[in-house]
Parts: sequence; structure tokens; C-alpha cells
Amino acid sequence: MTAVNRPSGEVATLLVLLRRPEDTQRPEKDHEPAPPGGPVLSALDAQVLEGVASGESTVQLASRLYLSRQGIEYRVGQMLRRFDAPNRPALVARAHALGMFAVGQWPPRVLPERVK
Repeated sequence: MTAVNRPSGEVATLLVLLRRPEDTQRPEKDHEPAPPGGPVLSALDAQVLEGVASGESTVQLASRLYLSRQGIEYRVGQMLRRFDAPNRPALVARAHALGMFAVGQWPPRVLPERVK
């Protein structure tokens, strides 16, 4: 568990990383290889997914990526359908379960082999 602090030093949230029991017996790696046939995202969609995973709002993402709010909502909506997720937290959970993110990194980063 890791504490995520605000600039004032106050704890904003706690980040907990969970592993399946079979993962604890394997040596640590920087990241697992992408399973064949897994989803591949455009560079922009990867940036949007990383922002969603790190908790950025639609407005924050739009400002950082120089897109409109509607553009962000469109891309998030497309990913929700593609990953068959009902909401943003479920989208992040599904992406993590599919091995989209590098292990042990904050903020979350989509693996390079998952970006076309």
C-alpha cells in the first residue's frame, strides 16, 4: 500500500496493488509480455486510458490533451464499449486484467506493445 499525498502533504488516497497467489511465486519483472491477440490502442486512446486510470476528470484530460470535453467523452465511450465496461472504474479494472498497464508504476502507463 502506498499513500498518495496532496501538495500540502495531506494524504489524499491510498493505492493498493493486489496480486493473484500464483504471481507471488514468480520473480518480479518490469512488465509482463502482452498476451497474443490482446487489445491494442491508438496513442491518443492510450493517453486517455492512462488519464482515466490516474483519476483525471474529463475537463482535465481535455485540457492536457488539447481536445474538447466531447472528444474525451467520445473516446472514453468507445473504450467502454470495446472493453464491455459499464463505467470508468470498470474500464480501468478490465484494462488492468488484460495486462494493458506496466506493473508497479504510478501514474499508470499503457505498455508500449499495446499501442499502435
